[in-house]
Amino acid sequence: MNAKVGYIFGAILPFLFLTSCFKGENYPVEPIISEPLFAASGDSAVLTFSFTDGDGDIGLDDSEVSPPYDTASKYHYNLYVDYYEKDDVNGWQRGKDIAGDSIVFKYRLEPIIIKGKNRGIKGTMDVAMNNYYNPFSDQSDTIRYRIQLIDRALNESNYLETDMITR
Repeated sequence: MNAKVGYIFGAILPFLFLTSCFKGENYPVEPIISEPLFAASGDSAVLTFSFTDGDGDIGLDDSEVSPPYDTASKYHYNLYVDYYEKDDVNGWQRGKDIAGDSIVFKYRLEPIIIKGKNRGIKGTMDVAMNNYYNPFSDQSDTIRYRIQLIDRALNESNYLETDMITR
């Protein structure tokens, strides 16, 4: 091999190796959530979980209120945290508010900004929760949550349940 070709090959090979390290991850277009963690402090708590999304379209702008993101639609919110209590007789039951409706914490997450094209993303989310348990229930000493994340294309994640939480 002549010296000039060897020099060019030697200069290109490390570049190819380094760029191969930065290729985007391939994830399904539906969000996938995992690894729930829960930390309480007084009446407040932080729920943390990991996520992936293949097309990186998690979050909604405040201006996105036309269908299907209007206030009457399920898709107005993009994170749902269902509240469950462990009934001493009947096991896990949906927690109910004073009116008898199921307790659901609903969040509208802001967009995750990615420079360039939409691409797969991976990360963790921390969700601040005030009054994370039902103070009007005598069953709220043992609770858990079921979480679902929805992306802008209306792809719904798997359901993720926390471990049992005792207060």
